[in-house]
Amino acid sequence: MRSVSDRSRALKGSPIRRLVPFATAAKKRGIHVYHLNIGQPDIPTPESFMRGVREADIDVLSYAPAPGIHATLEALIAFYADMGVALSDDEIRITIGGSEAFAFALQITCNPGDDVLVPEPFYPNYNGHAVMNGINIVPITTKVEEGFHLPPIEEIREQVSPKTKAILFSNPGNPTGVGYTRDELKGLVDLAIEHDLFVISDEPYRELMYEGHATSILEFPELGERAILVDSISKRLSACGARIGCIVSRNPEVIAAVDKLCQIRLSAPTFSQLGLVSFLNDPDYATAIEDIRTQFHSRRDTLFEALQTIPGAVCRKPEGAFYIFVKFPQIDDSEEFVKYMLNEFDLDGETVMVAPGAGFYATPGVGHDEVRIAYVLEESKLLRAVEILKAGIEAYAASREGAVTTAG
Repeated sequence: MRSVSDRSRALKGSPIRRLVPFATAAKKRGIHVYHLNIGQPDIPTPESFMRGVREADIDVLSYAPAPGIHATLEALIAFYADMGVALSDDEIRITIGGSEAFAFALQITCNPGDDVLVPEPFYPNYNGHAVMNGINIVPITTKVEEGFHLPPIEEIREQVSPKTKAILFSNPGNPTGVGYTRDELKGLVDLAIEHDLFVISDEPYRELMYEGHATSILEFPELGERAILVDSISKRLSACGARIGCIVSRNPEVIAAVDKLCQIRLSAPTFSQLGLVSFLNDPDYATAIEDIRTQFHSRRDTLFEALQTIPGAVCRKPEGAFYIFVKFPQIDDSEEFVKYMLNEFDLDGETVMVAPGAGFYATPGVGHDEVRIAYVLEESKLLRAVEILKAGIEAYAASREGAVTTAG
């Protein structure tokens, strides 16, 4: 019997989702699971978006135009104009979420065997799409003790080779919540110009910035046709299921290639595009985004303070997004810890699911004492989740010590 492809076998699966069956089994046993493993907020999607879906005047649900519905493109162009970035309709295309946008960007900028520099820990789907396209992720390691900010540009320059074609990152960052400073981004911009590299900036959390300004890659005009913006509405609107994103480039060759890929995949969801048009045409849309940002800001502060009660926890207050990456010295294998919490531990019938840290790295052997926590639940639930997590870490450490003693 023929085997599947080497590249599909090389896929590792998502550290965010692949352990969900253990959570499902826990629920069947009657355990309540606080899901802090996935970036799915519990904040209601803005009514103006949902109204655009419900009130869509459609008799036949036909294909949308491959580049995107004209009204959607125009609404997004106005949205970027409000943030000080002028775009024309031949510089932006609608995608099926941000994931399709960065997949397109990788496919367009790289050939099989090429390298892409990516700060780690990083969003695991970057690696998944790289593997499926024969592209190599070259990690730029960042550290929790430094808030996951970039190392000196001289260290990054050492990673550039003749095979390097692009730099890819999210800002504010998933999974760490780091918000790169303008100086950090300027260093990457200068490096890209020096070595003629594309810069792919993934910015779905741009409005969810709590410390300082989230600088967009489009704010560096000197980068010109090397800049590719990847964006989506899912996080800033709490509309993850809408699957609407976009890719922006001032490079005509890039957009021409995007058009071909858009035609191959046919179209992005019609109803979701109409919902976005309705939202962005609402004069109060900025207030709705600010309300969501304010809620996450408060959740961040609550969670960060609560984590300080766990002995040994190492973390820095994230500047944006809704994730925090934490090192726990009591955990020797974060994936086994997640399984332990779902299979063996509960506190009064409740447990917590987080995402194991190693799956967010390309460098072997790192991240096993780290986890990603998504603060997507209301604050009272976050506090309870930390209480459970604290007890679970203590019990896990004791179980490992007991295993070592028994073996000895």
